[in-house]
Amino acid sequence: MSNEHILENELLGVLANSLKNSDLVVTQGQQKQLINYVLLMHKWNKIYNLTSVRDPRQMVIKHIVDSIVVAPFLDKGCYIDVGTGPGLPGIPLAIMCPDKHFVLLDSLGKRVRFMKQVAYELKIDNIQPVQSRVEDFVPDVKIDGVLSRAFASLKDMLHWCQHLVDSHGVFLALKGRLPTNELKELPVGFVLQETTKLNVSGLDGERHIVKIKRQSVK
Repeated sequence: MSNEHILENELLGVLANSLKNSDLVVTQGQQKQLINYVLLMHKWNKIYNLTSVRDPRQMVIKHIVDSIVVAPFLDKGCYIDVGTGPGLPGIPLAIMCPDKHFVLLDSLGKRVRFMKQVAYELKIDNIQPVQSRVEDFVPDVKIDGVLSRAFASLKDMLHWCQHLVDSHGVFLALKGRLPTNELKELPVGFVLQETTKLNVSGLDGERHIVKIKRQSVK
């Protein structure tokens, strides 16, 4: 058995173990795709420095599991992942939610090239990698929700991303600790809908998802 196959089996074990205490339903096919994505990221990372996480076992927890816990919160059809980097959380979510479409936005060409290669090699047809700064991007499809994992403060996220969705769109920010101070500084015209604490097995520290909508005009 090759070293890559040995590593793949080990990573599948790490993923399966982290999902044992989770309510997430992840098919064997999805688990294999998620791990193949990690293997590609690990391979490209050696040359292109896509992520500061070097150990593929850590990638499974810090990148994959930390992304797919968001899947149950996606109840609309089309999302944009701003500042997606190498495709996080967009690519794991696209694997989990094949019925939804994900625009993956990043300003660095090497990251976009990587995401296109992932789409080709893993046959993921519900992602659209785009190289652009968020403030310059005009979507050519109706976006239902904005995803942000490694973006700046909530205030900055809403400022830079408000043009991406209409009044029916939602903003989903993935945070560590609940950003209490940031929530006090939401811009006029936006309202907090809900915050949820996420359980990410094997990950140190807290994780929250913050859901924000535009204020409805009466």
